[in-house]
Amino acid sequence: MSKAAGSVDRRSFLSTAATALAAIALQETAAAQTQVSTTTIKAVAFDAFAIFDPRSVYRKVEELFPGQGATVSERWRTRQFEYTWLRNSMRDYADFWHVTQDALNYAAEESGITLSSEERTVLMAAYSALKPWPDAAAAVRKLRDRGLRLAVLSNMTPAMMQACLKSSGLGEAFELALSTDRVGVFKPDPAAYHIGLDGFRLRRNQIAFAAFGGWDAAGAKRFGYPTFWVNRLGVPAEKLGSSADASYSDLSALPDFIDSL
Repeated sequence: MSKAAGSVDRRSFLSTAATALAAIALQETAAAQTQVSTTTIKAVAFDAFAIFDPRSVYRKVEELFPGQGATVSERWRTRQFEYTWLRNSMRDYADFWHVTQDALNYAAEESGITLSSEERTVLMAAYSALKPWPDAAAAVRKLRDRGLRLAVLSNMTPAMMQACLKSSGLGEAFELALSTDRVGVFKPDPAAYHIGLDGFRLRRNQIAFAAFGGWDAAGAKRFGYPTFWVNRLGVPAEKLGSSADASYSDLSALPDFIDSL
């Protein structure tokens, strides 16, 4: 081989290698910048109780009524959600604060307790100071780092959600706080889930929904959201004809669920 030919071959090899390395570098940079490009999911909507831990409310009940906290709390929690469903059925909307207070009054009366106005105020105020579940901050941060848009989509009133976002320290992570007050019906009415489409201006298959209640998971899935059930209570799935696409005991598996879509 002549000296000139060898020089050309080396130049050709080096040029080809440089081009290939540059292409690999560009691919790696693009992958790092668009970690969600492999999924259609652009946003995640959370039920409030998937993020906010209500157990501090029930501890407050026990403080005020020693030995009766578990019973009163269970009755309060049960009526709280039953009243949302009953009001949907009756087409007689009252916001979640009102419903929660009605449920508390019922639970106290059923338990033989006469609530003072001060006790009622203390217990209701506890719903505006909820802290996040221990796993929530890390999961939310991971989703935000991937470029996903986040919202709370809840039966809570706007004031309750904003207070809990502030109390939890997670307010800056969430783009939207979507209350069913906007449509005057509670989940699992389809109109309540539709506010996620209006808020994000995305399609159903682009929004993942993280539910706390099994009934909420069934409703979100029936509406058309890719649905992750945060089954913190370890209860069976509701028998409502639809069920979550995936479930786990906390939010730690949610990013992997979104990656799988």
